[in-house]
Amino acid sequence: MARGGEPLHRSLLRDMTPYLCSILLITATGPLQFGYHLSELNAPQDVITCEKKSISSSALHPSLPRCISMNTDQFAVVSSIFTLGGLLGALVAGPCCNKYGRLLTMRLTTMFFVIGPIFESLAPSISVISVGRFISGIGAGSSLVVGPIYISEVAPPKEKGFFGALTQIMINVGILLTQVLGYFLSRDNLWRIILGVGGCIGLAQLFGLFLVPESPKWLAEHNHPQKARDILRRIRGRKEDLEDEISAWNVDGVTEDTSEEESLLGAPSRSKASSESVGIFGVIMNPNYRPAIIAVVAVMFAQQLTGINSIIMYSVNLLSALLPTTAALLTVAISALNLIITTLCAPLSDKIGRKPCILLSIAGMGTSSILLALGMSYGVQILAAIATLMFVASFAVGLGPVPFILANELVGPEAVGATQSWALAANWIATFIVSQFFPILNKALGEKGRVYYVFAAIAAVLGGFIAWWVPESKGKRGADEVWGRKETRDRVE
Repeated sequence: MARGGEPLHRSLLRDMTPYLCSILLITATGPLQFGYHLSELNAPQDVITCEKKSISSSALHPSLPRCISMNTDQFAVVSSIFTLGGLLGALVAGPCCNKYGRLLTMRLTTMFFVIGPIFESLAPSISVISVGRFISGIGAGSSLVVGPIYISEVAPPKEKGFFGALTQIMINVGILLTQVLGYFLSRDNLWRIILGVGGCIGLAQLFGLFLVPESPKWLAEHNHPQKARDILRRIRGRKEDLEDEISAWNVDGVTEDTSEEESLLGAPSRSKASSESVGIFGVIMNPNYRPAIIAVVAVMFAQQLTGINSIIMYSVNLLSALLPTTAALLTVAISALNLIITTLCAPLSDKIGRKPCILLSIAGMGTSSILLALGMSYGVQILAAIATLMFVASFAVGLGPVPFILANELVGPEAVGATQSWALAANWIATFIVSQFFPILNKALGEKGRVYYVFAAIAAVLGGFIAWWVPESKGKRGADEVWGRKETRDRVE
């Protein structure tokens, strides 16, 4: 149910203006690029690394080598260096989007999505493709900070959970796109097309961002109250009542909509929560924000250390020994299932809550990890295939979409950018650990799926911590209510 007992689907249809749909789609292309670059090496891995010969004599250009010879450890470095770029982008994007705005940060971010794929698609060596992956990673890290913040700030307040899931939905679209391309283009040096398509998507988003307005909430907090109101009116439509949403911003000088008060626009507005944004070090040092930092970091660690990217990045190679003829096709099916389940479960966090979705997801992934390990260890193909699909479906229920919502709900607006940077920094560190060490650990354990017992144990530990520490934020009006604190804003004043 949505507002006033109104069914959720009717509320969504009423709130989804064409203008809102267009700006959300353009903004969410950033997370799509993250998913695309994250999985772009999965299907063509054996062709890129010269493990498999080409199946035909076609080529893009005779001066471009058909493959780049590298062993397992070198390929792990090429894959994981993307996450180091992502870590850098995540740390820089939070302060940048707070100081200079969400829109400018997104435009700068998109430039990395154009430049990185140029290096990747034309790479003659390991070093050049690594540089391209690092540059693309910077864009991906930044987009996962600023994109969810912007989406949360323009989404209708009563459906933030649903619209927050758009980040993970678009990540899955990117993953599915690259897996489909990989299925058809993993031969000769046609794999370079897969890497180059990311640059074309980045260029399209860059032009699209010139149609996107600045976040009205950010404008209101930075002394542009009337401009904020005008943009919000355009997003919500002429008939929508804006006063409740605007008052929730806690910004003076923007709550009334009378022509007489437009003369007051020269007076600076100020957030009741804070007149200054909190930096990434200030937020961790402040005891009021520290519980939220621990919460979002724990959830982001859970998202990655439960092993989802072992499937997204390495599934073709992982499953090829057990399913030699269907591993690539199963990977496409996995990506499609991930997208479908994420989309269908998008309203779930608004119905049952953020925390139950996360815990349900962790429990499902832990169980599926054990089944996948058993299926691979004993050569039971059907069990391994079903467990892989269950693993991805469980991720899509909660750990996929919900973590990107939490930073906006666990702290006040003055600390959202810094908190999101910490959250995504944790995400990228955990992603690096999985992408770098999964192939090595899997090989060390005999490549029989035993590594998934490790993922199951991690799921149990992190699930217990999250159940104990992380609060429920569904339906709460602010961070103080989420954490059960007495209002502190008046004392700040």
